Amino acid sequence: MNDKKNKITLATALAKGVKTLEEEGIKEAKLDAWYLMEYYFNVTRAEFFLHSDREITSLQMDEYTALTQKRADNVPLQYITGEQEFMGLKFKVGPGVLIPRQDTEILVEEVLKVAKDKEILDLCTGSGCIITSLSKLGRLKRAVGTDISKKALEIAKENIKSHQVDVTLLHGDLFESVTGKFDIIVSNPPYIPTADINGLMVEVKEHEPFIALDGKEDGLHFYRRIAAEAGKYLNPGGMLFLEIGYDQGPDLVQLLKKSGYYDVEIIKDLAGLNRVAYGRI
Repeated sequence: MNDKKNKITLATALAKGVKTLEEEGIKEAKLDAWYLMEYYFNVTRAEFFLHSDREITSLQMDEYTALTQKRADNVPLQYITGEQEFMGLKFKVGPGVLIPRQDTEILVEEVLKVAKDKEILDLCTGSGCIITSLSKLGRLKRAVGTDISKKALEIAKENIKSHQVDVTLLHGDLFESVTGKFDIIVSNPPYIPTADINGLMVEVKEHEPFIALDGKEDGLHFYRRIAAEAGKYLNPGGMLFLEIGYDQGPDLVQLLKKSGYYDVEIIKDLAGLNRVAYGRI
């Protein structure tokens, strides 16, 4: 029989995980330690509180500790668990693809208002979370996603398969591989000015793909390209939806109007910050 003093339990593991993360200054130490426990031990909160004294093996303790150490080293939680929830759906993520953000749900929600029976192109598709969510929730006529990163497209392909939606993926730089016309073009392109990337959180700047963050000198590089080229791929009256940074609204209004778009609008997120730029052509 094991000596009670040497007994390793779920509670023991969680306490050690929290301590490890707190010592390394991880902001959400308690929450992240819990998510890793839920992921590794496949235990719900209710089960944990009822059976927190459940004994675990030394190997399980070591493996859970290794996961918490990864998080302590600023590896994003989603890269450790391999998934992120977005629009109520689970998406596979990993190194080489931008982690879907809750802020981007505002973009998807706006497109969903007009998406039914539409042909939609998603530029810089990444994990495919935008076009997959639109296809799953919006009953699209046609869905296409394109990205310059082959690694991102591999992950997008898996997400499309797991959600059983009909999406065509293309490899190329923005419109490079695109043919035909669409009713809607949507994009969450890189929009952080290069000089600002070094000021981002360690887990973002050191682990998420630079190519998915870098909006070049002023952060507007890809918006200029998309605004200039999208008209050739939109049907008359076609709509363009772009996720933007909180301080980029005025620039996008000017850019879209200058490029021939009308009904230009900046849509705010739940925090009242600029989040989506919209226009018709």
